[in-house]
This record gives sequence, C-alpha cells and structure tokens, in this order.
Amino acid sequence: MTVQTRNKILLFALYSLALVAVILYSFTGGREQPVVADPEKVTLTFRHFWTKEHDRPILAIFEDAVRTFEQQHANVKVNFEGIDQTIHREQKLKSEMVTGTPPDLFILFGGAEFEPYARSERLMDLTAFVDDQGLVFRDLSLWTLDDRIYGLPIEGHAEPFYYNRALFRELGLTPPTTLEELDSVIDELMENDIIPFALGNEEQWPGAIYTHYLMDRLAGPDLIGELTQGKDGVQFANPAYLDALTRLQDWARRGAFNARPDGVSTEEAIALFTSGQAAMYLNGNWDITLLTAPGATLSASEIGVMPFPALRTGGPRSITGGYSIGIGLSSELTGIRQELALELMRRLYTEEVQQRIVYEGLRLPSMPIAFDPARTGPVFAQLHRLMEDNPPMFIAYDNVLSPEVRRTFLAINDQLLSLAIEPEEALQLLDAASRAYWQLRNSTGGDTR
Repeated sequence: MTVQTRNKILLFALYSLALVAVILYSFTGGREQPVVADPEKVTLTFRHFWTKEHDRPILAIFEDAVRTFEQQHANVKVNFEGIDQTIHREQKLKSEMVTGTPPDLFILFGGAEFEPYARSERLMDLTAFVDDQGLVFRDLSLWTLDDRIYGLPIEGHAEPFYYNRALFRELGLTPPTTLEELDSVIDELMENDIIPFALGNEEQWPGAIYTHYLMDRLAGPDLIGELTQGKDGVQFANPAYLDALTRLQDWARRGAFNARPDGVSTEEAIALFTSGQAAMYLNGNWDITLLTAPGATLSASEIGVMPFPALRTGGPRSITGGYSIGIGLSSELTGIRQELALELMRRLYTEEVQQRIVYEGLRLPSMPIAFDPARTGPVFAQLHRLMEDNPPMFIAYDNVLSPEVRRTFLAINDQLLSLAIEPEEALQLLDAASRAYWQLRNSTGGDTR
C-alpha cells in the first residue's frame, strides 16, 4: 500500500469519525434532542430616504432597530435601502403603486400624498394593529382616511426661523414680530453687507417654506383648505396670494437671499448662516444637528429660535409643522411576511426608539413620551419651549396640496425666486394645475394614482 493510499484511507476515517460525532452530539443525557431544519428564509424590503447629512442620526437609529430585529429572527433578512427623497416620492413609489409592487415597508408622507394610495387599497390598514398594541400618538389626522389608519408617524417637526443672536446684538436688532419689522431688519442687514436669509433651494421645497408662511399670514389659514378640497369659486389667483408672492419676489429682487439659491445645497446654506455671512435661516428642526455640528463657527448658544413674523402686531404667529413623516406598509403583504413586517413595526414604535429620535436626531417625538429638554442642547430646547406655548400650527402647503399641484407649486416658487416669472402668471399656472387635478379626480372617481 502506497503512502498516498494510506493518507486517503486516514482522511476518510477521520471524516467518518467527525460525522459520527455530529450524530452523537444530538443525543445528550440519554435523551434525543430534536434536530430542527432551518426555517424558510424570509426577505422584507424597507425603503427610506435618509440619505442626507442631517439624516444620519435618524438613519443610525433605524439601522440599529432593523439589525437587532434580524439578529432576533435568524431566518429574516431586511433589505434596508435608501434612495433620494424626490426619486422615491415622485418616481419610484408612484409607479410601484400603479403596478402593485411597492416595497414591504417604506417612508411615506401623510396627508394629500398618502390618500390616493389608501383609496386605491395599496396601503395596509393598520387600525387593528394600533388598537391591539395600545399605541398612542400625538396626532394621526394625516394618516387617517374614513376613520381607518394607513400609516404611522415616526416623528414630528416644526419650521421656525433660526437667527444669529450675536449679529442681532451687534447691530442692535430685535427679533422681528411683524412683517413690517422683518422688512426693516432686512434693510439694516443689507446695509451692513450681511445676507438676511440663507437659502439652499436645490430641492425646491426649502424656498416654498417662505411662500406658504407669507400666504398664511396674508390670507389666513382657511383658504388653502378650501383650495385643497376643490371648493367652487375659490382660486389661487386672489389678492392675498398675489400680495404674498409679490413680497417673496421683492425680497429676491432686493437681494435678501444668497445668490442663486436654486444651486445651493442645504449644507452650503447652513454654512453661510453658521459662518456669520447670513443672519437668518428658515427650515425644519431636522437641521438642528447640522446647525450645532462640532466645528461650527457660530456656537449653539448664539442661535436663537423664533416663529415667522405675524402680519401685524398681536397677530397670530402660527408655525408650520405636524406629524407628516411616517411609515406605510404594502397591502400585498400576507401570511408570515405580514406577521414579520408587523413585528418589525412593533420594534420601531417603542419608547426607546422615540427617545433616541429626540436626543440623537433632535426631532419631535410622534408618541407622548417623557424626555428632558435640557439634554437636547440649547437650540432644540428653545424650539421645545416654543412648542409648549401651543402656537397655532398648520401643515406645510407642499404636504396638503395634491402631488400634481405640489409639483407646480414648487416649480413656480423656484421661478419666482430666480425672477423668471411674475406672480400673476405663477398663480394662473397654479389654478391650471388645480383644475387639471380636479378634472382627473372627478373623472376617475377619486383615484388619481
């Protein structure tokens, strides 16, 4: 027998012994241990749009929750994918809803955006889930249709003015409480070669925050509701909205915004503000993590928070905000995949996750949990105090307008800021988009997918 043959026999014997050992391992203490086959692998898809710098804390929170869920369910894989918000909302999700192939779980906006999906039965009804789990939310109005719940908010938000206290102090300026006072502040800042408003409008919606505030102040809160409900005889082309758009364009013409805001990112606009080149910044509390990032020239203690000024002294200074960002589930989920998706939802809507959203993401919790504002830093603490005063709130117009009208609203707003269109024409285009939307909705029985 050759050495090579002996080696082969030896290797075979060792393999046989190892196999016997594996078999014997399943018998311990004289009792046979059940050998359970691997359960069937299940894959869930979860799409988000936390792809920007200011979203990193929220992304980390939900990545942790998803990975923990996977560790506790060895047979489950969650494809946790992030794509650009505009591509998700305006392109992929819309086409997927038409074909009935959306992700299993996905970030969604409540209000006008979720309604057509709910009406066409593309979203899972979560009413029983909320009741069974005893979940309580601060506000589910944007996620409810015909008394049924079709999505759950993960956070709240507010959109205040942030201002540079040091600059205001140096120039002897007082935070404006009326639009007239704001115009005076703009003049004083420009005389001192300081940009009044830092604006990064490459995604179009940040500039629309100024517009819906001016529309609200000059027309009041009821008109937009009548427009979104298609009330006969109500038009965008009205004196109050014309005044609002004219004021916005006047600010742009005077140079109240940084140059070419349509080519400026959020991060670049914040850099203008925190470096002292711009005195004010208007956006949501989701940007506080960037405003107070380590290394910023402007210290967090020198950032003030104030509501958008009122039309006149003593007038309402309502704040844009609400609970419009949440998670929806596909109605195509059934059986074990539905059970696992709902189990994942249970892990996402806990006090622990909500507290991390507050302390790490500096976002308002969507559920009534206890937290210590002092631990959030001076900027978020100011916002929290402002919200505790219970100011009137309204939903951002780009969330209450139908998606079809919203696209026109954002586009004409961008054109107004770049002086490419006049306010009168802008309002006419909005009315044309609104008429087209209502004609389509009425002709399809309400399904505008």
